[in-house]
Amino acid sequence: MPSSQITLKHNKHRIHPCPNAKKLSLLNLLIEQNNNLDTIVVTTQDSSTIKNGLKNENVKVLSDTELSKLPELKYELLISYDLPSDANLYISRVIRATECALILLDISEQKQLYPIETLLKRVIKQEIIAGFEYEEQENMKIAKPALKSKREYAFNPDADTKPKYEKKSSDKPRYDKPKSDDNKRKSFEKPKYDKPKSGAEGFERKPFEKPKRDGESSERKPFEKPKRDSKKPNKFLGKDENGKPKFSGKSGERNHRHDGKPKEGQQAPKNVGRKISIKERKPKNSDDANS
Repeated sequence: MPSSQITLKHNKHRIHPCPNAKKLSLLNLLIEQNNNLDTIVVTTQDSSTIKNGLKNENVKVLSDTELSKLPELKYELLISYDLPSDANLYISRVIRATECALILLDISEQKQLYPIETLLKRVIKQEIIAGFEYEEQENMKIAKPALKSKREYAFNPDADTKPKYEKKSSDKPRYDKPKSDDNKRKSFEKPKYDKPKSGAEGFERKPFEKPKRDGESSERKPFEKPKRDSKKPNKFLGKDENGKPKFSGKSGERNHRHDGKPKEGQQAPKNVGRKISIKERKPKNSDDANS
């Protein structure tokens, strides 16, 4: 049946984790706590085994097959002793509850809870009752013996004197550095370096000698630059066929005159511009000139 037909409120839907061995005792406890409500217990197993273990005879116990035959049956409190493998079958149980619905859940039935919560589109709140936890949860509650702390006392700020610590000696052998004859450490003495003497005893570097060619003398002559006789006169020798002057030296043959003759006159340019004659303007009358 669809979950929309469920009239039960969310806060009235609970899961109580409990191992199968303690389910019957937890069931009697829940019935006793809610004795004012009309209660029904539903199971997938044989209902006769649960009836024999109940203390309250007025509580009705039915299996899923027996409950399906009574479609109009409704109770205020519905307790699911276990979970069915089909999620829709559990929804058919919950729609019978009007006030509260409880589930007794063993650790092996956790995988059947997920499809039910998926169909309801919400998570059912789990509430652990003291004394009915899983074995793993009971082991977690057992406090481990406290380890001995390094400090054997608790610090008391009101105490006048503080207890003294006693340093415990370790069993490990202590490494003792071997001592020298003199307890004092000697200063480091830098070794002296003996510089080799020059001459036969020490190393003497010879200058580089260029290998000689065949027939070359041992001594190399220095380069002598040829001297120029600047006092040698530069005489005029005359003119050549073209009329250019000749001199005994090389300089000044074409750019200078040394014969002492004056330079020839410069010729006038051949292309001369047009000359414009300007005549003076004379007055027509004498009166105009006097004015």
